[in-house]
This record gives sequence, structure tokens and C-alpha cells, in this order.
Amino acid sequence: MSAQLIINYRSYETRVALLEDGRLAELYIERNNFWDILGNIYKGKIVRVLPGIQAAFVDIGTQRTGFLCIQDMPKRNEEDLRIEDQLYEGQEIVVQVIKSPAKGKGPRLTTNIAIAGRRLVLMPYNSNIGVSRKIKEKEERERLKTIANEIRPDEIGVIVRTISKGATKEKLQEEMRFLYRLWKDISLKIKSFSAPSLLYREPSITLKAIRDLFTKDVDKLVIDSKREYKAIMDFINDFAPGLRYCIELYEGSKPIFEKYGIEPEIDKLFQQRVPLKSGGFIVIEQTEALTAIDVNTGSYVGEYDVEETALRTNLEAVKEIAYQIRLRNISGLIVIDFIDMEKKANRDKVFSALKDAFNKDKAKTNIQYISNLGLVEMTRERTRLDLKESLTEPCPYCSGRGLVKSKESICSEIFRELEKKKNLLGLGNEKIHVFVHPEVNLFVREFKEEYIKKLEKDLGKKIVFIPKEELHIENYEIV
Repeated sequence: MSAQLIINYRSYETRVALLEDGRLAELYIERNNFWDILGNIYKGKIVRVLPGIQAAFVDIGTQRTGFLCIQDMPKRNEEDLRIEDQLYEGQEIVVQVIKSPAKGKGPRLTTNIAIAGRRLVLMPYNSNIGVSRKIKEKEERERLKTIANEIRPDEIGVIVRTISKGATKEKLQEEMRFLYRLWKDISLKIKSFSAPSLLYREPSITLKAIRDLFTKDVDKLVIDSKREYKAIMDFINDFAPGLRYCIELYEGSKPIFEKYGIEPEIDKLFQQRVPLKSGGFIVIEQTEALTAIDVNTGSYVGEYDVEETALRTNLEAVKEIAYQIRLRNISGLIVIDFIDMEKKANRDKVFSALKDAFNKDKAKTNIQYISNLGLVEMTRERTRLDLKESLTEPCPYCSGRGLVKSKESICSEIFRELEKKKNLLGLGNEKIHVFVHPEVNLFVREFKEEYIKKLEKDLGKKIVFIPKEELHIENYEIV
């Protein structure tokens, strides 16, 4: 399998796409007006302790208070289990975000601090040594565990990441020194900063992509920004110099996501009905409580009997379901309604195929066996927003029963369209008029003036946004 990382960087938005065999497999989006706080470390203040649910609310200086559960705190001894015995209102505490805020909920926090590098994860409040479960070879696991024990300072906890497989002691020690210096810097801030304060910010999405996604399975990385290309090369030269030959600066005239066929795939992310090659299809329905996925034979009638048709359709659907869940980053409770199969042997085949299909998924999954009704219940770990939450908002035309593209997404589309037309606009000082829905116009004036000025400089023309009441909120006209 060939894999590529494609990065589209703009001042208003960064998008990272992982392609596997030319098909979009994962998509990450970061917008500069909402820096994802996942992984950030804060000095917070306890605002309320809730003994009834063994949790506490923590002010970390963000819009919503963070939520800290007892299970996300280290156990010091068997008696020290009640949260009210450990925390009190007004107490200052060091926490890290382990789940981004979503659906009206604040971020989930932990006191088990972990600072991730490319090969290692440093855990300053822990003394354990762990090796990634994806490294299966016993000898290699023991080798890495021995090295980690030898290079760690002050009995600090360490997790050896999958990419460390085969790494030398020198490489691991070099990264350990970097992470430990980072922790020492954070420790000084803990002593000097008052709560609430940000102590450590996770790297930008570009550098996180290098750290977490640019593995040996990825053939090359392509980015369309000279500035970010330089930042990547600086990072690579420090941590993985052997990868510098796999990084390419894209300077083509065609937008990079169009060049690699990614833009049309993003548009398909909002479709509930996903076709299968055989003629069958799956339907994905996301609700607040769970995600329901229904498998249908559609126009596929099979060649033998009903049982064989059901088995073949279900097996084909398994691959597409795993792909869509991973791509859309669907998490929480998921219920899959497979086509009924009478034979247990066939149900076994589908269940086994479903488990195998999630092997490459980085998020933790728990899959229950197919019930007599043909239903599979599964859960998938949530750490960041799913793409539906990131790219859409409740539809104002149907009292929130449906979804339309967010005003942020519409603005990004307009900016990309203007950039694409750069060579077609011609010379002269005439203005570019952009007709948009009044709500989009208001959003532009409040939040996008900075980006418009930059575009005007790049295009050499004045850009004027004009409200047009009769336009659908998603539509716009460029004149």
C-alpha cells in the first residue's frame, strides 16, 4: 500500500490529508481562529467538586470549564479514591486536555501529564515504562524497554511509540533530552504562573502531522507553503533527517487538493448514502446519542441464494464502514445493522472481517459480536471533533433538524475560489465583487478582514463583499 501526506496551508486554514493508494483516508483541519486545545497543558483552578459523580470542573482560561474525572487522576494508594479527598474549590492544579470540547461540552482533562515526541512520550508524574502494542516482536519490545529505562532521567515515566521500532539508543536518547528540557521549562512556568494559565501548547497541525502521521508507511509528504515547508525541514533535520528526501514543496498552479483529487472527496463527507461497487449501499445517520449505519443490498440481487447475497453484501460493506468511520472520525456509540444471515459461520466471517478492518485505526475500538437481529454495537474513542462537527452547523432553514456548511467553511471556499481565479482576473484596478448571504457577509466583516486584506495584496485588486438576501447561505457569486 502506498501512502502520501498532502498539506494545504493557508493563513486562515490548514488541511492535512492522508492518502492511502490514492484514496482519502484521514483528514485534519485547523483554523487559526480556533486552535485545537487537545494536548495543551494548563495551570487551572478548581471551581467546583462534584462528589456525586466523582468529578470536578476546572477553570483553565478557555471559554468552557474543563471536566476532570476521578479515573483521569493517578491513584496514589487504595484509600485515596474519592475526589473530594484530593481536590477542593480554589485549588490550583496542573492538567492536560485529553478530549477537545464538543457538542456543548467542555474539554476533558487529566492530571496524568504526557508530552509527546516523535519516538517517545514523556510522563513526568509517572514512573512506568511502556512500549507500543503495535510492536509485536518480544525481543524488540525488551530492547526498547531496556533503552528507555537507561535513558530516562529521575525515574520519569516513558512510552516508546511505534515509530521507534529499530531506532538506536542514540536517537532515543537525543529525543529524551529534548522532551526533558521541555518539561523543565514547563516546571518553571508551574511555579511562576498563576491560574488559569497556558503552560504548553501542542505544535501546529503541520508539525503534528510530521510527528504522528509521517511514519515508514508514508512514501512522501507534499506541502504548498514555502514557509511551512521550511518549518517542516527544520523539524525533520532535528528529529528524522533521513526523511528529508521524502518531502516535496508543491508549486503548481492548480490548488494542491484539486491536483490530488481530494476536494471532491471532502464534498462527499456529508452524504448519508454511500454506494458500494456491487450496487448495494450503506446509510450513515449521526445523532447526538449514537451513530446508526444501515447496510442494504440495493440493486445487487446476487447469483445464488439470499444467504450468499447477504454475506457478500455485508463483507463488502464492512470495508466501506471501517473506511467511512475512520475518515469522518465518527466516535462514541456506533450501531451497525447488517443484512440478516441465518448461518452462524457467515456471521463469524463478517464479525472477523469487521475487526480486521479496524486494525489500522489509531483510535481504540470495542466491537461486540453480531446479535440475532444482525446488529453490531461498537464504541470508538473520541479525542477530537469529528469532521461533521468541524465543517457544519445546524441549518437555520429547518430549525436545526438538518445541517448546512458553516460560515467559516463557506468563507474558506470563497477564498480558495478567488485564489484559483488569480490568473484569470486580468490586470487593472477594478474591484472584485463577492455576493453572499447577509449572515456570511456579517461573519466576513467581523472575523475575516485580515485575510481579505492579504488576498487583496496577492490579487492586486479590491475585494468587496455585498450581502444578497435571496442567496442560499451556502451559495455565493464572484463578479
